[in-house]
Amino acid sequence: MLQKDHLFEWRTIYRNVLLGLEIQKKTSDKALQRVDDLLKNYGLDKFKNARPSQLSGGMRQRAALIRTLALNPDILLLDEPFSALDYQTRLSVSDDIGKIIKKEGKTALLVTHDISEAISMADRVLIFSKRPATIQKIIPITFSIPKRTPMASRNAPEFKGYFNEIWKELNSHD
Repeated sequence: MLQKDHLFEWRTIYRNVLLGLEIQKKTSDKALQRVDDLLKNYGLDKFKNARPSQLSGGMRQRAALIRTLALNPDILLLDEPFSALDYQTRLSVSDDIGKIIKKEGKTALLVTHDISEAISMADRVLIFSKRPATIQKIIPITFSIPKRTPMASRNAPEFKGYFNEIWKELNSHD
């Protein structure tokens, strides 16, 4: 899942979601049923015949994630998936995507330059050095809150401490 959703305007949302399955020639009845279930579970079933331009940025990102999940990968790679969204939408969509990843039981690797986003979504944050990039530090992220979601994590008492630790680490190797 990339910074832009890369949905094709000439394809409906449903056809966009099927793209990876079509390319890999995996459009079995079981796979198509999974796509229908994903669209329904994540609120896009009523928009399956819509074009990408008819959806909000957040809905488009959900469609892009469903396209990825349709292939049932072991690991999701998310390269700044919320950077093209305005701040309010970014918070809402990151919460949606976080819940979807957790519900689907997927491991995700999120690349971001947003410290708050990293803390709110991650179980651990890897801080990389400048070029050539190497892992500078790994910070495990745990919160004392029940039912952790990205949005709830931002209000956890530990959040500020993690933010300050990461900020200090990023600025200690100039």
